Amino acid sequence: MRLGGRLAAAIEVLEDIDRRHRPAAEALKDWGLSHRFAGAGDRAAIGNIVYDALRRKRSAGWLVGGDTPRAIGFGALLLEWRETAQSLNQALEGDRFAPPPLSPEELNAIASRSLEDAPDVIRADCPDWCAPLLEQAFGADWVEEGRALAARPPLDLRVNTINANRDRILGELSGVGAAPTKIASQGIRIPPIDGSGRHPNVQAEPAFQKGWFEVQDEGSQIAAELAGAKPGMQVLDFCAGAGGKTLALSAIMENRGQIFAHDAEKIRLAPIFDRIRRSDNRNIQVVTKPAELSGLQSLMDIVLIDAPCTGSGTWRRRPDAKWRLTQRQLDVRKGEQVAILEAAKGYVKPGGLLVYITCSVFGEENRDQISRLAADNPEFSPVDHEALWERHFPGRSTAACVDPSAGIILTPARSGTDGFFFAALRRAGQT
Repeated sequence: MRLGGRLAAAIEVLEDIDRRHRPAAEALKDWGLSHRFAGAGDRAAIGNIVYDALRRKRSAGWLVGGDTPRAIGFGALLLEWRETAQSLNQALEGDRFAPPPLSPEELNAIASRSLEDAPDVIRADCPDWCAPLLEQAFGADWVEEGRALAARPPLDLRVNTINANRDRILGELSGVGAAPTKIASQGIRIPPIDGSGRHPNVQAEPAFQKGWFEVQDEGSQIAAELAGAKPGMQVLDFCAGAGGKTLALSAIMENRGQIFAHDAEKIRLAPIFDRIRRSDNRNIQVVTKPAELSGLQSLMDIVLIDAPCTGSGTWRRRPDAKWRLTQRQLDVRKGEQVAILEAAKGYVKPGGLLVYITCSVFGEENRDQISRLAADNPEFSPVDHEALWERHFPGRSTAACVDPSAGIILTPARSGTDGFFFAALRRAGQT
């Protein structure tokens, strides 16, 4: 397929997403099943246009003069593919599968507008109602942070130190631009794709099948390191999900001690069993029934909560979720976070740590939750997060937003990671 056909297909998928309010991944999958003639390269390029259009929806539409699927599809190519209005119209000429070329009105809008002159919310590429939340979190830097959340993401891997090392994995992945991550001690980064490209299928690599590495954003790896697990400890991963942080903690603990992986939704835990077998982690117990946790009360060195949240920190990877998010959903998540913190705190032993993590950048889900917990439970006190960060990542104070008492925020703009929040509170008593 030529660019015109790919653009037309992307606009069709964007119309489907808009009309049926469905996730982008589902819409792209359905399009591929009904257009089997499209090769892997075509599907990758179409997906790139769709995701670029969703990431840059506000700025792409503003640039072309509309918010239709057509406008944001064309705008995505202008903003992310190094195309110009003239090069696009030339590329579409003579392609019977292409959409109509840019109209005189669209050409005039593109020629007369510069994103540097756009309203802040347009440049931040966020919904209107989220702008105050970003400004509350980042102050004068909120537009820059919003723009970074609308960029293409890298592909990050975590080396499983139980049976491999980073140099070995880098050797296995030579030729794909893989390099050590800047912060996480066992991370590997493959840069964001360019244009119509696609990331390598790392899960097809023999090293992945042998359990030598996992796909995990560097921010998630950093959060696991900050938790401070050590060999021999007793750890409860209270919202383990598919087990990414559980596996990271197990490797940090060198397969010694014990990790209990629990999630209230058993279906979310399903992938963890294959991941444990593949990665050779042997100190993990999967706990599916809440009643089975009763014997762990006040015994855990660390209780880690990777709380359900709005996912605002993952907008680079799931940009469609940005436009489906509502205030009501935020309120629901906040209520869930309160309930989970209340349920999990009792498992922390005196002197132990309660670790709270989200993949959100909204203060209402992060700092506010920690402040409420500490106010209502005086036996829990925030650790010195500035000292914690310096202990784990010395000399990199500018790579995160660190408040000594309120926690640590990782962001694409500052850390180069997805958006994450991390806070640790110590329970009073003998360590």
